[in-house]
Amino acid sequence: MNTDYGSIAGGVWPTMLTPMHADGSIDYDGLDSLVEWYIAAGVSGLFAVCQSSEMFYLSLSERVTIAQRVVRRAAGRVGVIASGNTSERSDEQVEELSRIAETGVDALVLVVNRYAEKGEDDVAWRSRVEQIIERLPRGIVLGLYECPVPYHRLLSLDSLDWIATLRRFAFLKDTCCSAELQRQRSRQLAGSGLRLYNANSATLLSSLRAGYAGFSGVMANFHPRLYVWLCRMYDRIPEAADRLQDLLGATSVFELQRYPVNAKRFLVEEGVLASAFCRKTGDGELGESQRLELQQLARIVRREEASLPAEGSM
Repeated sequence: MNTDYGSIAGGVWPTMLTPMHADGSIDYDGLDSLVEWYIAAGVSGLFAVCQSSEMFYLSLSERVTIAQRVVRRAAGRVGVIASGNTSERSDEQVEELSRIAETGVDALVLVVNRYAEKGEDDVAWRSRVEQIIERLPRGIVLGLYECPVPYHRLLSLDSLDWIATLRRFAFLKDTCCSAELQRQRSRQLAGSGLRLYNANSATLLSSLRAGYAGFSGVMANFHPRLYVWLCRMYDRIPEAADRLQDLLGATSVFELQRYPVNAKRFLVEEGVLASAFCRKTGDGELGESQRLELQQLARIVRREEASLPAEGSM
C-alpha cells in the first residue's frame, strides 16, 4: 500500500471500463489487455472500479478482484486508484472500502453522494465522512469522486476547505462542468496537496490553465493519447492546444450516446476488447448509424494524433 500523500501524479487517469464476455461474466484477460492499451497511450494512472466500470452492477467480490488485477497488471508502471463504495449503510461502506484498500491501490476514492441524502446539508455530509474515514486504515491515501449516480452532489467550497485540512485526500474527480467554479476551486486548494482532475472535456484546457492536475473522464476510453498530449503540452504549444481542445469538446458528445456500451464497441472495433457486453444494457449492439459514427471518430482521432507536434519537438 502506498502511503505517500503526494504519490498521485498529474496527467490522465481514465475511468476504466470492465470488459465482459457475451454471457455477462467478467473478461479478466480483456481487463489485462485494456490496462496495457491505456499504459501504451501514456496515461499517468488508472481509475478502476468507478461508474464507467459498472460498479453498481458488480458484486463486492468482483470489485475487489478487479482492483487487485489492475494493481498487479500495472505493476508500478502507472498509479492505480479505485472506489466502489456503492452501499448506503455506513458499516457496509466501511467493509467495501477496507477491502478495496487491501488490494494495494495508491488511493482509495470515496464516492461523494454516498454520505448524505439529496437535500441534506454539508454539516451532515461532513459528519458522516468523518465517521467513515476514522474507521479506514490510517496509512491509505484518499480521494473523492463526484459521481453523478444515483444523484449528483457537488462539493461546496466550505467542504473543500474542510477536506484540505484533514491532510488525507490527494485526488478529486471534479464533475462540476463549470469553468468559473473550477477556477474558484483551484485558487482555494492551491498548495493544499489535494489535486483536481477534471472529468469534463469541454472545460479541460481552461481547467489545466487554472491549475488542475489533469483529466479523469470517460472520453479517455476512446482516445487517451489526445488527452495525454493536451495535459502534457498545453502550456508549451498553446495554439495546438486550443485547436485540440475544440476537437475534444466536440467529440465528447459521444458520452451521451449509450455510454459505456459505445466505448466498448469502439474498443472492439480497435481490436482491444472481444465483446461490447454491458450488464446495464445487455449485448451492446448499436444501430448502423451509431457504428458508422464510431468508425468516423476513429479516423478523426488517428488523423489528429498524426498531426500533433511531437512532445520532444520543443
